[in-house]
Amino acid sequence: MPAFAAVPSVDEPVAVLRALDKMTARVEELEATVGQPLKFGTLIITVRACRVTPPEETPEADAFLEISEFKPGEQDKPVFRGWMFASSPALSAMEHPVYDIWVTGCKSPPAK
Repeated sequence: MPAFAAVPSVDEPVAVLRALDKMTARVEELEATVGQPLKFGTLIITVRACRVTPPEETPEADAFLEISEFKPGEQDKPVFRGWMFASSPALSAMEHPVYDIWVTGCKSPPAK
């Protein structure tokens, strides 16, 4: 049985996401810091991890996201929980009638 080498990855503190509101056709690029909830429309997006391959490897970024929907007077409803991959957005897509969210990359925060 052949051994498969794991592709190394680097944890980054900021996920770069693209968000689409299908009702208004508004597209936004969002930067979400790992562990800090971010609001887009009625969605609350929390990135739990964001990883990229080092420069010498084939480019890839993936993020573990927890997305819930907030409606006033109701309890938050989980919408998506899992890994999303920048190179294959359809592989693990969020199913929602109004919003699309996908990962485009991971990065370090800007230098101060």
